[in-house]
Amino acid sequence: MSVSFMLFVWVAIAGIAIVILFKSVKFVPQNRAFVVERFGKYTKTLEAGLNFLNPFFDRVAYNRTLKEQAFDVPSQAAITRDNISLVVDGVLYLKVLDPYKASYGVDDYVYAVTQLAQTTMRSEIGKIELDKTFEEREALNNNIVSQINEAAGPWGVMVLRYEIKDIEPPRTVLDAMERQMKAEREKRAAILESEGERQSAINVAEGEKQARVLAAEAEKSEQILQAEGEANAIIAVAEAKAEALHKIGAAANTEDGQKAVQLDLAEQAITAKEAIARESSVVLLSDSNTNASNVVAEAMTIVNRLNQSNEKANGNA
Repeated sequence: MSVSFMLFVWVAIAGIAIVILFKSVKFVPQNRAFVVERFGKYTKTLEAGLNFLNPFFDRVAYNRTLKEQAFDVPSQAAITRDNISLVVDGVLYLKVLDPYKASYGVDDYVYAVTQLAQTTMRSEIGKIELDKTFEEREALNNNIVSQINEAAGPWGVMVLRYEIKDIEPPRTVLDAMERQMKAEREKRAAILESEGERQSAINVAEGEKQARVLAAEAEKSEQILQAEGEANAIIAVAEAKAEALHKIGAAANTEDGQKAVQLDLAEQAITAKEAIARESSVVLLSDSNTNASNVVAEAMTIVNRLNQSNEKANGNA
């Protein structure tokens, strides 16, 4: 046996060993799982990292991703509780929890979950009325997720969330909804306008009320001030008259004052007789008692008697 033949044999053995080693080593990426079969039967699941296989009997049957996956749910027709036909589509977020069940529990878990999501969505929409499908979309999504997870447990997958992308009612229903929303907006506008007018009227009435109150208070204050002014004026006039009478009485109590009083009375008597003579049709005949000296004498006598009476009254007091 030649040296070249021996070299060829060793090279062939080394090559086969390298191939066997290469097929025996499996590097599994992060967030993935390899399902291994031996003679067509499940053997084990390879997780992320370095793994070894029997290159002659083992094979990787399924390569499953463990990441969260999103799948579109095709549009489909659904009928609400009040018999309104809708076209609904959505998006489904799911994750493989058990690669073994996802491989052997169902033929295609994506298709199975999608079909289950469609049937569940039709069932849930049939339980509510049209208006509620828009108002309670979040509750509808949660109910769909709960029912899908309950049914998809044997498949090794879990639905994380389900989102309704679009709800499309018939054209006639959309037109009716638009008219309803328009009427509602007009109603709110009318209510707001009437509220504004009512508030404006209230403000005007309050302003007029306050103006009348202020005017009445001003008139009252003016009357009070006027009355106080008149009272002060009367008091001042009375005090002035009292002061004047006091001064006149003090002056009349003297000898010169008596003479002045007698002269004033004589002048008043003469003036009175002259007035009577001018205005009366009766002719007064002169006698000894009607001359000026007699008049003055009479007036003086009256004043003297008055003074004597006052002196007696003061003496008795």
